[in-house]
Amino acid sequence: MPIVDIFSKRQKRLRGEVPDVYEFEDIPEKLRIQIVHILDETLGIPSNNSFERTYYNDDNREAFAFLHKTLCHEYGLLALKKDAKSDAEAVLRFFLETEETEEVIDVVELSFQLIEQHLDKPVFLNIPSDKAIAELNHRFRENGVGYQYESGQIIRVDSQYLHSEAVKPALTMLSDTMYKGANAEFLSAHEHYRAGRYKECLNDCLKTLESSLKAICDKRGWGYATKDTANRLVDIVFKNKLIPNFMQSHFSALRNTLEAGVPTLRNKLGGHGQGTKEVPVPEHIAAYALHLTASNILFLAQADENLT
Repeated sequence: MPIVDIFSKRQKRLRGEVPDVYEFEDIPEKLRIQIVHILDETLGIPSNNSFERTYYNDDNREAFAFLHKTLCHEYGLLALKKDAKSDAEAVLRFFLETEETEEVIDVVELSFQLIEQHLDKPVFLNIPSDKAIAELNHRFRENGVGYQYESGQIIRVDSQYLHSEAVKPALTMLSDTMYKGANAEFLSAHEHYRAGRYKECLNDCLKTLESSLKAICDKRGWGYATKDTANRLVDIVFKNKLIPNFMQSHFSALRNTLEAGVPTLRNKLGGHGQGTKEVPVPEHIAAYALHLTASNILFLAQADENLT
C-alpha cells in the first residue's frame, strides 16, 4: 500500500529521532512486521498472528511451499517450525522469531526474488513487484537498517548518498548484457562485503573494473591481451581517447585513481602471497573499494556512451 507520512513520523523527525546511522546486526520487530504486510499484498499470505487466513489461490500456496522447502533444504532442516500447520505459518514464524540476522535476510531475499521473477503469475494480488521492492527499500531506510534489494539480491548500504549516486546507477549500468561478467562480479563483491570476507571483496572489485574495461574494449574493437591487468587496460582506453584530449588534464586525478586506487588496494591487501603473517583487510578499506569501483565503472560507461 502507499507509504503514508503519518503524524508520529513527522514528530519524530522534528525531534531529531530519525536514525542517521545504519544498523546491520539487528532487524527490529517493527520492520519484520512491515515486510510481512508487503508480502501479504504480493504473495497473499496471512498477516496476523493466527496465520489462519485462507489462501487466495493455489499459486499462493505453492509460493510458500517453495520458500519453505528451499530454506529447509539450504539449512539442512526438515521443517522451519515443526508444529506449524502450513508452509506459510512455518516461514512467517521463522522470519518473525529467528535471532539470526542473516536468516532474516535470507527470507527477505528469497521472497522478493520470487516476487520479481514471477510477474506473469496470478500470485500477485494488489501491487506490482516494482512497487513492492520500492516499499521494501523504503522500510529498510526508514528503520535505519542498512540493506537494500537491488538486481535480485540484498546488498549492504553504508552510505545512502554514495549508494544512490554511485552504487545504484552502477548496478543499473551493469545490467546491460555487455557487462554481464562485471555485473556478476560486482554483486559478488557486495556479497563478500556483507559476509565480512573483505579480501574476497577487494578481489571481486578488481575483477569488476577489469571486466568493465574489457567490455568497452570489445565493443570498440580495441585490442588487448587476455591477461592484461587493470593498469594496462586503463592505458588502452586513455590512448583510444575514451576521454577527449582537451579534457584529459582535468581527469589526471581520475587516471591516478584508476591506476592507483582499486588495483593497488587489491594488490597490496588482497591479491598476493602474505607469507606466514596474515594481512587483515579492514572493513572501511573494503567499503572504500566498493564505492570507488562503482564510481569508476559508472564514469567509464558514461564516457563510452558519449564517445563519438
